[in-house]
Amino acid sequence: MPSASAAPPAALRCTGLVKRYGPVVAVDGLDLEVRAGECFGLLGPNGAGKTTTIEILEGLLQPDAGEVEVLGARWADGAGRLRERLGIQLQETRLEEKLTVEETLGLFHAFYRHARPVGDVLRVVGLDAKRTSRVGRLSGGQRQRLAVGCALVGRPELLFLDEPTTGLDPQSRRQLWALLEDFLRDGGTVLLTTHYMEEAETLCHRVAVVDAGRVIALGTPAELVSLLGGDHVIEFALIEPTVTPPDERLRALAGVTGVRRENGAVLLATSAPHLAVPALLAALEPAGARLARLTTHSATLEDVFMALTGRHLRDG
Repeated sequence: MPSASAAPPAALRCTGLVKRYGPVVAVDGLDLEVRAGECFGLLGPNGAGKTTTIEILEGLLQPDAGEVEVLGARWADGAGRLRERLGIQLQETRLEEKLTVEETLGLFHAFYRHARPVGDVLRVVGLDAKRTSRVGRLSGGQRQRLAVGCALVGRPELLFLDEPTTGLDPQSRRQLWALLEDFLRDGGTVLLTTHYMEEAETLCHRVAVVDAGRVIALGTPAELVSLLGGDHVIEFALIEPTVTPPDERLRALAGVTGVRRENGAVLLATSAPHLAVPALLAALEPAGARLARLTTHSATLEDVFMALTGRHLRDG
């Protein structure tokens, strides 16, 4: 995972962002700052307000309230000049299926005064061998890489990516990760929305957890995981759930720093599973409790989101 450093200037900033659709508040007073040179992740389930937020930041939607500053400029001060400095990959990119890959990139190349050569972009996104293939014949992973290529062709300083790897197989996903890591090494800035935890933990310097249009937690992945009070999670379920010890007793076990319940299971946060597991078994034995399941895993951003909201990141 990338390491955090001294804070560079902001590449993107918004304050008090609000967007309503009738009675529905999609974005509710959201504040955000993305530093130059970092990959910043917006995490949250469908309906959390991520896509609405990113479309406002891209200048595609007008907010009902709030201020937006992108690369030191405001959309009202010159949208055309600002767009030349951005690369945008939408959640659903619909490209003309009868054009070839090379023709598609050539079309986007024509939109920019200082665009990268099409051949360079083809190599960067790993589609050189597909340059004469029609878009309609590409696989899902190849289409996603082409969409990212269209976002990169203008030599952007800031890249917006809205769930770029949704629906991709693991190999295609990792190919896109490598592409983005190269972009960051070259000094680019990325704002990424995703609900894949491994993606955020691999790529993002910092992440904001968004729920109901608000930022409810912000920090590096490691900082957010530390909110659980332990870097491991013990999960157990009993055959007879009624004999499960109360939370107060579980919280008092050696090594246990937090307790939560989910779908009939109990999850214990701990930094000392070697102490917590034996203590748990000893606590269950007097009541004759029989385990239906007992697992341990390293704490993840998924655990953080569940602890904060009671929902999974992939919940609708």
